[in-house]
Amino acid sequence: MKLPRLTFLSLALALAFLPSISPAAASANSSATASGLKLIRSVEGMNEYELSNGLKVLLVPDASKPITTVNITYRVGSKHENYGETGMAHLLEHLMFKGSKAHPRLWEEMSQRGVQFNGTTWLDRTNYYETFAAKPETLEWAISMEADRMVNSRISGDDLKTEFSVVRNEMEKNENSASRILIQRILSAAYQWHNYGKDTIGARTDVENVNIKRLQDFWRKYYQPDNAVLVVAGSFDTLQTLKLIEKKFGVIPRPKRIIENTYTLDPAQDGERSVVIRRVGESQFVGAAYHTVPAAHPDYAAFEALSIILGDTPNGRLYKSLVESKLGTGVFSWSANLEEPGFILFGVELRSEQNAILPLEKNDQSIIMAKKVLLNTIEDLANNPISDEELARAKTKIDSDMAKVFNNPEQLGVALSDYIGNGDWRLLFLLRDRVKALSKADVQRVAQTWLKSSNRTTGEFIPEANPQRAPLPAKVDLDEQIKQFKPGVAMAEGERFVASPENIDKRTHSGQFANGMKYAFLSKFTRGNTVSASLSLNMGNEKNLHGKTLIAGLTAEMLDRGTQKLTSKQFAEQLDQLQAKLQIRGDVNQLSIYVETVKDKLPKVLNLVNDALRQPAFDEAEFLLLINEELAQLESSRKEPQAIASDLLKSHLNTWPEGDPRAYISLEQQITQVKAAKLADLKAFWAEFYGANHAEVAVVGDFDEAAIKAQLAKQYGSWNAKQDYARLDEPFQPNKPLDIKQPTPDKANAFFIGRIALPVGEAHADYPALAFANYLLGGSMNSRILERIRQKDGISYGGGSNLQVSSQNESGSFLTYAIYAPENRAKLEAGIREEIERVRKDGFTDVEIKLGKESFVQQMQLSRTQDGSLAGILASNLYLGRTMQFSADFETKLKALSPAQVKAVMVKYIDPAKLSVVYAGDFNKK
Repeated sequence: MKLPRLTFLSLALALAFLPSISPAAASANSSATASGLKLIRSVEGMNEYELSNGLKVLLVPDASKPITTVNITYRVGSKHENYGETGMAHLLEHLMFKGSKAHPRLWEEMSQRGVQFNGTTWLDRTNYYETFAAKPETLEWAISMEADRMVNSRISGDDLKTEFSVVRNEMEKNENSASRILIQRILSAAYQWHNYGKDTIGARTDVENVNIKRLQDFWRKYYQPDNAVLVVAGSFDTLQTLKLIEKKFGVIPRPKRIIENTYTLDPAQDGERSVVIRRVGESQFVGAAYHTVPAAHPDYAAFEALSIILGDTPNGRLYKSLVESKLGTGVFSWSANLEEPGFILFGVELRSEQNAILPLEKNDQSIIMAKKVLLNTIEDLANNPISDEELARAKTKIDSDMAKVFNNPEQLGVALSDYIGNGDWRLLFLLRDRVKALSKADVQRVAQTWLKSSNRTTGEFIPEANPQRAPLPAKVDLDEQIKQFKPGVAMAEGERFVASPENIDKRTHSGQFANGMKYAFLSKFTRGNTVSASLSLNMGNEKNLHGKTLIAGLTAEMLDRGTQKLTSKQFAEQLDQLQAKLQIRGDVNQLSIYVETVKDKLPKVLNLVNDALRQPAFDEAEFLLLINEELAQLESSRKEPQAIASDLLKSHLNTWPEGDPRAYISLEQQITQVKAAKLADLKAFWAEFYGANHAEVAVVGDFDEAAIKAQLAKQYGSWNAKQDYARLDEPFQPNKPLDIKQPTPDKANAFFIGRIALPVGEAHADYPALAFANYLLGGSMNSRILERIRQKDGISYGGGSNLQVSSQNESGSFLTYAIYAPENRAKLEAGIREEIERVRKDGFTDVEIKLGKESFVQQMQLSRTQDGSLAGILASNLYLGRTMQFSADFETKLKALSPAQVKAVMVKYIDPAKLSVVYAGDFNKK
């Protein structure tokens, strides 16, 4: 398992390249000022306004995609909670979805409009956002809804009673993550007084005993216009949006209360601190946290660079000293950008000693040795100074992170929330400029000042006679820091692309190369000249793939670990320099590759992909690292309720003989096979099965179609696999009765999963009605199942149902699932079964059918606006011999469905008595 580099910078820095002010926005400025919305400033395409009641408004126009995002950020997080109030900010986030005066059934309203929505609580802020297909009526609804729930939400005792169980379920879910709970414990030890040491979800006792009046007072204090920033990003009419905001939010009076500035800060740490956690699990972790400066401080940019220099995979110092030496299986780092003095965190994951299979030294993979190497690597920068190459690589990676994200306007409003929480959204631009200006001396000075043992919190305490302490961190003068910021140049917008099936087919050019490889090209102007590509190689057949399932997957995993020209590290560096995102996934008879980059770099990225496919290194050292990582992940899964339940269900329902490429391989079998895998097996599989004579490639975005077509034809047009290909036929297999209750000791959370086999595929006449029935039953945020187990019963943080059907066989399955506390197992199962029976008896209401259709269709339309998703759809269509007319026909059939037809498929196929079920949890724990 590869642990990510945990950082808030990757997404937020990308916002530095924002769209230019449109003519509509420019003409709206004077009107908005005159009507009550005062224009504060314009920065790189963003306009900031303020209402007389104190509400700040940011408009980020971009018409290149028919998508709009509304995000409102309140400057309140767990930092603002007093004694006995921990978790209050997060609990309010949950209750804000329970409805308001004008919107009593909020989840239902959002689902009806096909809105993608969520809320998040963090240390300095809380935000709520909605992303939807750009429609004036939906935008008006979203703005009206946010204005209403700001001051008219139903923060009631009854809702609190049901939502507590949901929050508790979320707590228990988090408790199952060893790395997450370790980070929480480290931070709680690092901070003695400041609330940054408290988890945002709060203490269980505080959440259980929260006083409703106290919670309402907390809400009324912070959920006011003068403490909020409203962001509208994407495609919208600027003048109409400003008028709408003034109309809906302008009537809210400015509150008379005063929000006091926080002033609690921790003293300088006076020695190492440590914590030890002992829990059931397989993987071991070691972490180390150091106090740092606020996000507005001039030195904060150096911490982001240090996070990469030390913690990047595979080029960081920790990866080299821990993973390559086989002391650990993965490393991670996280520099937290916060309003007040924060922290930087480093960590390493280890496999348990008794399961290690590699030829390791005596102390390898041990906590003691790994911790020693971890700390030496972090704190020995005085003797091993940062090099020019390391700093350049860090800047390149940050620049690459920016380039990957800035062209997603629907993420702009949401990503700004952290910087609003930090004190001012312009800090994002200031941080961007400071990263560019970083010198090696700056980073070295910051590292030697703060990354020292007396400023460290790990899993152990070590006394020291003469501690060297870091300076006392302090707040900074925000206004003084902002004065240093100088806005850059705004970015141009892309074309207005209509993502209808008809227009997609019209704009798509399809064909095939000499060897039969199929292609589909859809060229269009995009914001930032972005382009996405999807490549699939189909390989092997039922006979020649026998016994090669796991080897096929490992072969795919080795492709991005170096080529004959580049080492693994060099390959990763090239991707960063080319601002490229590359994903390679493989199963037994298909390899899938996804590429995302920009127009001028696409040819070089395709050359990298070609080298990975046709000239892989298959390096022995990288192979051993891969095996170790795979085993660590598999061994960790053996203790997790969700993985255990899914494994048991698939294992018991499997009917294919061992070795058949369609057979399910259990977790234990996978561990055995991974341990037995040889690099020669991977090389042989690649040599025999890889080729492009049964392949598809789709490219969507801004690119030179003629040049890319010629390049792909040259690279793949004559590359053929040695082994024959034939699709693996998976006919319908009848349902098998199953009822398993599997104990998972010392796990706070439990998992339920049930399955019904279905003789239905995508071509079946009942498929549209069945897909829609599943959507209403458990496949949406406003589904019957989720409404029952979360909103009504309050016993699950998440659950629902899923429909999986074949594109070419009349074969599929219905799945229903949920997480829950083990003591609620009977209530959860009863609730799910009762909801299914209720639909089978009474069907769905006319209103549910009408609004569900609108929501379902809007979600399909929304997926076609994402270039990466569209490239995948086009590649799949090539394989299946379809055009986008298939999607258009499905929408037509969906819209024509009657309530009786939807009920009929429920009665015909979804019988709860036929569910094959598995429960995994600590059911004996009281």
